[in-house]
Amino acid sequence: MSLGAADAAPLAPNQRQVLTAVTASLMGWALDLFDLFMLLYVAPVIGKLFFPSQHAMLSLAAVYASFAVTLLMRPLGSALFGSYADRKGRKGAMVIAVMGVGLSTAAFGLLPTVAQVGLLAPVLFLTLRLVQGVFVGGVVASTHTIGTESVAMKYRGAVSGLIGGSGAGLGALLASLTYLAMSQIFPGEEFNEWGWRCMFFTGIISSVLGLMIFSGLEESPLWKQLAAQKAARLVDARREAPLDAGVSPLRTVFSPPHRNVLLTNLLVTIGGGSAYYLTSGYLPTVLKVVTQTPNHIAAGILMVSSIGVIIASVLAGHLSTLIGRKRTFIVTSLIQLAAGPWLYLHLPEVSDTWTLGVYVTLLSMLGCIGFAPALIFLNERFPTSIRATGTGLSWNIGFALGGMMPTVVSLVSSGPGAIPSTLAMFLACVSALLLIGGLVVPETMGRLSEAGRSDDS
Repeated sequence: MSLGAADAAPLAPNQRQVLTAVTASLMGWALDLFDLFMLLYVAPVIGKLFFPSQHAMLSLAAVYASFAVTLLMRPLGSALFGSYADRKGRKGAMVIAVMGVGLSTAAFGLLPTVAQVGLLAPVLFLTLRLVQGVFVGGVVASTHTIGTESVAMKYRGAVSGLIGGSGAGLGALLASLTYLAMSQIFPGEEFNEWGWRCMFFTGIISSVLGLMIFSGLEESPLWKQLAAQKAARLVDARREAPLDAGVSPLRTVFSPPHRNVLLTNLLVTIGGGSAYYLTSGYLPTVLKVVTQTPNHIAAGILMVSSIGVIIASVLAGHLSTLIGRKRTFIVTSLIQLAAGPWLYLHLPEVSDTWTLGVYVTLLSMLGCIGFAPALIFLNERFPTSIRATGTGLSWNIGFALGGMMPTVVSLVSSGPGAIPSTLAMFLACVSALLLIGGLVVPETMGRLSEAGRSDDS
């Protein structure tokens, strides 16, 4: 099938619909990453309050393990909300999921600590993390499809980076601003008492903003096209399985040949997700426990690095339109493999704030360029009828496993001084995995509208 034929879409949206869809996808993902990143910013404090231990690294590892628990629940959220989004539409799934994440995040600010209720505190904390993880998985299934489905092919790579990478960068930037504000309002020990609670309370804001942004959102043209086809073929729907309203999208994803597509996708999402959590996900802790950077300076550095992530993600995403998704995975993984470990190994030698900021910003940018094209790549791997489910599961399973990396790093490191070298070793390994993924997966550019495609070529 020719490139033009593959992407022909009879239901072309107007510019306002496109802008609304991209904005909703970007902000939906950014607001959810904002909610998740708040835990990483206060990890040392949460470790003392909910997982106290005489060994500081064990306490920190327990906090990152609670973060990984959320990630492990994300595939379930993708299965539930993704199936709904494929059958009923992207908008409804997005509204419910974003509201759920915001409210569950705010609830963390109400939790009692170990000093107040003993062992019940970590149990409640982990339970709430499980609930939050389901909703986050639902956000991925909806935000990671409606934006790219609504734009022209020449913009899909850039939008992929904008939503996936820049959304994460924007979420981290919002979390940095919140962290900075709360550190100023609640200085010193006051932050350990009330500052961290107020950070979580801001989750309410993300829910309200989400509702405001989604109010004018319409379904993507590709999903509308599929819905029209289903309606036209209602009597004879079982003639084509992907258009069969009675077949579960989840069951279809796990059946041949889509099951093999899902498995090979994981090479990219595990490699890209791991690199992200080993950089942007762990750098707030590096600044806190390795370089002993004061809160206000660390917040400033993290804000600058978040801006770097936004820029790098869009550029890497657009690169996939210029040279292809496959080649972009190969190029970015090689850059990560060469530069990332070097930066981590030399980070402890940095003595001034400006150079430290440069190192942190470069590491953050490196950690996002590998997965910037992943969103559109995953979209192009599945037909419209199962795209939200397939994309959500591929992304969330990969990032769930990648999200376990900070926990492993904390357990493997003998102390704060060993963290940079451990991060360098792990970053080299996951960059190599992303490289293997780039070599194995097929080129997909131009296949987004092939609603009936089911091959793995």
